[in-house]
Amino acid sequence: MELFKIGFITVNLIDIIDIIIVTYIFYKLYLVMRGTIAAQIFIGLTLIIIASLIAQTFNMKSLGWIFSRLTDIWVIAFIILFQPEIRRLLLVIGRTRIARYFLKFNVSETINEIIDALKELKERKQGALIVVSKGDRLASFIETGEPLQAKVSKELLISIFNYKSPLHDGAVIINNNIIEAARCILPLSSTERIDNRKLGTRHRAGLGASEDVNDVVIILSEETGVISLAEDGKLKFITDFNELRKELEKELETTDVKEEVKEIFEEMEEE
Repeated sequence: MELFKIGFITVNLIDIIDIIIVTYIFYKLYLVMRGTIAAQIFIGLTLIIIASLIAQTFNMKSLGWIFSRLTDIWVIAFIILFQPEIRRLLLVIGRTRIARYFLKFNVSETINEIIDALKELKERKQGALIVVSKGDRLASFIETGEPLQAKVSKELLISIFNYKSPLHDGAVIINNNIIEAARCILPLSSTERIDNRKLGTRHRAGLGASEDVNDVVIILSEETGVISLAEDGKLKFITDFNELRKELEKELETTDVKEEVKEIFEEMEEE
């Protein structure tokens, strides 16, 4: 549907949408690169693209030929020059709530790695404290530890909670199949006993974290080998790994689509 004309150029609704999307993408790219040398290069490439479009519009053959030679290689040049910034941008996109919804299949892989690690840690009589995020970044907890940004794996978890490791004393924060940080300090709960059981520091820390955030905390007792789940300020003792798997799948894979969409729009309004 034709909206208006600028000289001999016809502008329709699709053109307007196309321009808005491209503008938004370039704006976000600039925000990611702002304050770096790459931002200056990005502006230079943008000016070249604009000049090329102007040359093509007014049929300026010489300039058009020069810019066409540049634009033939601009995609490769863009990837080479902005590789770190592109990684940062993709990381930001991958951590949005919408992206996490479509990447729910990663949850099963994460659960498998956690359970396999807990089995071996239990055999070694070593403890563990793992916070598994349901979507929040848990920045206040992550800041207290050592950032890792590593993919969840059985071997890495075992290495972290090995009593000889400098990272074993504290909690591991897992978000979207990524170990965000280790040796994190969690707030202690004021609750000291549950069902006539005296809670140690690790259990009180897991319970305290669950009182502050809506996430799942897994606690493996070093002394007894008993596994517990803390959520919403409540502590549940797990009898075996099959029960643990069912509990984690229930808590991490079940998503209320209506609530998810509602939260997305609420976040957009806040921004």
